[in-house]
Amino acid sequence: MVTLDWIVIGIFFVLLVAIIVWVVSQKNKNSEDYFLGGRDASWIAIGASIFASNIGSEHLIGLAGAGASSGMAMAHWEIQGWMILILGWVFVPFYSRSMVLTMPEFLERRYNKESRTVLSLISLVSYVLTKVAVTVYAGGLVFQQVFGIEEMWGIDFFWISAIGLVMLTAVYTIFGGMKSVLYTSVLQTPILLGGSLIILVLGLKAVGGWEQVLEICGATTVNEYGDSMVNLIRDNRDPDFPWLGALIGSAIIGFWYWCTDQFIVQRVLSGKNETHARRGAIFGAYLKLLPVFLFLIPGMIAYAMSVKGDIMLNGVIYVLPSADAAFPSLVAQLLPAGVKGLVVCGILAALMSSLASLFNSSAMLFTIDFYKRFKPETPEKKLVKIGQFATVVIVTLGVLWIPIMRSIGDVLYEYLQDVQSVLAPGIAAAFLMGITWKRASAQGGYWGLMSGFIIGVTRLGAKVYYNTIHDAPDTLFKSVFFDTNWLFFCGWMLLACIIVVVVVSLNTKAPSAVQIQGLVFGTSTPDQKAQSRASWNVWDVVHSVIIIGFTTAFYIYFW
Repeated sequence: MVTLDWIVIGIFFVLLVAIIVWVVSQKNKNSEDYFLGGRDASWIAIGASIFASNIGSEHLIGLAGAGASSGMAMAHWEIQGWMILILGWVFVPFYSRSMVLTMPEFLERRYNKESRTVLSLISLVSYVLTKVAVTVYAGGLVFQQVFGIEEMWGIDFFWISAIGLVMLTAVYTIFGGMKSVLYTSVLQTPILLGGSLIILVLGLKAVGGWEQVLEICGATTVNEYGDSMVNLIRDNRDPDFPWLGALIGSAIIGFWYWCTDQFIVQRVLSGKNETHARRGAIFGAYLKLLPVFLFLIPGMIAYAMSVKGDIMLNGVIYVLPSADAAFPSLVAQLLPAGVKGLVVCGILAALMSSLASLFNSSAMLFTIDFYKRFKPETPEKKLVKIGQFATVVIVTLGVLWIPIMRSIGDVLYEYLQDVQSVLAPGIAAAFLMGITWKRASAQGGYWGLMSGFIIGVTRLGAKVYYNTIHDAPDTLFKSVFFDTNWLFFCGWMLLACIIVVVVVSLNTKAPSAVQIQGLVFGTSTPDQKAQSRASWNVWDVVHSVIIIGFTTAFYIYFW
């Protein structure tokens, strides 16, 4: 890092502060203003925020690291623009009509209060113990590697960068609310895209072009069945990414994340109307086509450069320290002065936007789904204060969790990534059956959620136990809850939760027509149908087809 890099970073912060000051000056009159930006967001702000919120430490470290270690396997999760289209075309009308503030609130409308409480608790705990902690932990590691600083003022630089990242993000999230998250994303997204694109272009130039990457990675087998790093579709006996399991598992996790998770859907709920909400989702879907090229392929480039063994960067032969260091090492060694500052701004933007979205979503879940439910007469201005206080508490809990993350390191990081694969099926089953099947009852939806939670916790417990006890005897329990591939387990778990919803619903009281009005397919009024039809035109369809076409072409190319 030279003077020019610091000047670039300084300019970024000046622009960021200017946006934050402007946003904070726009007073939040009520909780809807604070948490949803007054439902006044345009499609550009929604799409940029969807993308910026999604891109976090799991991309800067995890995705590039996956590219360097296993190649294209993780692309199933990243080439998911088509899944965001499901949010825009299928779920946006239901969410818009219900005028809910949170996803648990939607489940209460469709099922009952108990379902809302369960989803709120699961979401809050998972946000604080997984997403917030992992983002901050990985952020500290990234900056320690990029800046190449071990200590500053006698303090481990990891802590300085981690705490600094949290405090800076917390300040503008607490005072600015959702508007600050949306409008800073408009600045952060192009910087993130531009910085990552520079890494891709310079990396390809250094390694000798895309053909070199294909040749080296194509010659590296990843299993005993002949699949290489460039194969997206792998043998169904592959222990990590069997093709059928990858297609099923990525779709289930993607459906939960893009269509039902408060963290993402809150951006769409902030739209001016159904048109802006849908177009924001379509714009976000376009942007979601990029991470494979901006993060995963640079990981493959780093691996190829290391294998060649003769790539000189700034007078030093490039060596890949570890898979997870792929992206930070490219930033540190590949980029010229000034450009490195821009890419560091991009990394900052990614981590800050993810954290800001997490803080705001977590605070909203607590304020709307717990505090307001038990104190419905609370004035709106007090709800804003409660939301700000909740953000402070969530920030504090996230920071306190970091030492535990750091002491256990990669092992815990691995477990935390597994949480998503066991959280998703139960929640996905409740939402999917809720909007597609009129007969799904309150008890059916509730027990679908609960069964998913119980099976998921059992699976995680089994993983911890059997990874600790290596000489445990082979039993049916071990075979089902530990030995089963995680992707196939995800698919069987979804099926089990759907069966629970169906069986319980058929043996309990059906919901009334009034309760499910406008919340299930086939229950919309003529006015609601007309309103939805008026919210899109032929260009929305054309852009959606382009996204699906690109996704199909990607699968064909890397088959």
